[in-house]
Amino acid sequence: MKTLYEATTKATGGRSGKIESVDGPLNHKLAVPKSMGGEGGNGTNPEQFFGAAYAACFGGALQAVAKNEKVKIKEEELSVTAIIGFCKDDDGFCLEATLDCYIPGVDIKTGEDLVEKAHEMCPFSKATRDNITVTLNLLLDE
Repeated sequence: MKTLYEATTKATGGRSGKIESVDGPLNHKLAVPKSMGGEGGNGTNPEQFFGAAYAACFGGALQAVAKNEKVKIKEEELSVTAIIGFCKDDDGFCLEATLDCYIPGVDIKTGEDLVEKAHEMCPFSKATRDNITVTLNLLLDE
């Protein structure tokens, strides 16, 4: 395995502290949502960061797969919305993810094929495979 890039991020103060990247561009206050017993407020939370990262990475995988398959897509209109659930089960806490993928201009068969292949390629999908429930949805033009 060859490392192409490394990101270093530090969290201080747990879920109600702050996070920052060592190189500077990421610097955010954290807040525990009210539904999890926190005060809520204007801070963000780990699930939002995970969802944003997963959605962006999965979108990049969709673009790469489309290019590999020679499928023309409107890259600027492609979107992935990640819904990350913080859950409680018999073993404690866990996550679940739903990825709503919008690929304008493709038919259902092509879209489903792109989404499945992106799920195989995406590093976040690989990291979550067999660890959390991931639901993939293809959103179509109306």
